[in-house]
Amino acid sequence: MDMRSELPAPDAAVKPAAPIARTSLHGELVARLRDLIVEGELAPNSRIPERALCERFGVSRTPLREALKVLASEGLLALLPNRGAVVSGLTVADLEEMFPVMGALEALAGELACAAISEEEIAEVRALHYQMVLHYKRGERPEYFRLNQRIHEKIFTAARNATLYNLYRGLAGRVRRARYIANMSPARWAQAVEEHEGILAALETRDGLGLAAILKLHLGNKCETVKEELLAQAESEAAQGTR
Repeated sequence: MDMRSELPAPDAAVKPAAPIARTSLHGELVARLRDLIVEGELAPNSRIPERALCERFGVSRTPLREALKVLASEGLLALLPNRGAVVSGLTVADLEEMFPVMGALEALAGELACAAISEEEIAEVRALHYQMVLHYKRGERPEYFRLNQRIHEKIFTAARNATLYNLYRGLAGRVRRARYIANMSPARWAQAVEEHEGILAALETRDGLGLAAILKLHLGNKCETVKEELLAQAESEAAQGTR
C-alpha cells in the first residue's frame, strides 16, 4: 500500500485566505471610556456608572473593571475601596504640575523627531494638519481636537524613543482632557492654528530646536487658556453659592 496517498497535501496547495482581524476588547474599551471622560460625558467628580456602562458596551464587570484600572493609572479616575470609581477633578495645581512636564517631553520629542522622521511621515503630518485646519474653518471642535491629538502623537512616534513615548502616554489622557475643558475664544483658537502652522514648517525643514521651542510655547499657551477657564468656573460656582 502506498502510504504517500494518505499524507496531507503540501502547504503550497492550501488556498490563501484573508488574515483574520483581531480586535482587542480591552484596548477598545479603555479607548471608549477614556473618550467619555476626556470629552466630558462622564463629568469630573462623578461616580462611574458601572452597570450602565456594561449594558452600553455589552461587556461584563470584569473587563470593565480592568479598563478602569488602566484609566486610574493615567490619573483620569480614582478607585475608591468599596465605593467603585470616581472621575478625577482637575485643578489649577494639577495643571501647574503636569503641563511643564508635558512641555519638556514635547520639546524633546520635537527635537528627536526632526532628526529621525521620514518624508512619508512628514507627508502624513501635513495631511492631518490640513484636515485639522478645515475643521477649524468649519468650527468643528471635536474633530479639530482629535486631529490635533493625532499630530502630536505622530511627532512622538517619529522621535523613535520608546521610553519617551511611554512617558507621554502616561500623561496624554489628562492633558487631552484639559484641552477639551478650555473654551477657546476665536482669537485663541486662531492663535493655536497659527502655532500649528509653525510646528509643520519646523518639521518640514527638520529644525529640531525650532520645533522644540514652538511645541513648548504651544503647550504653555494651552495651559494658560485652561487655567483661565477653571478659574472662571470656580468664580461662577462661588457666586452661585452665595445666592
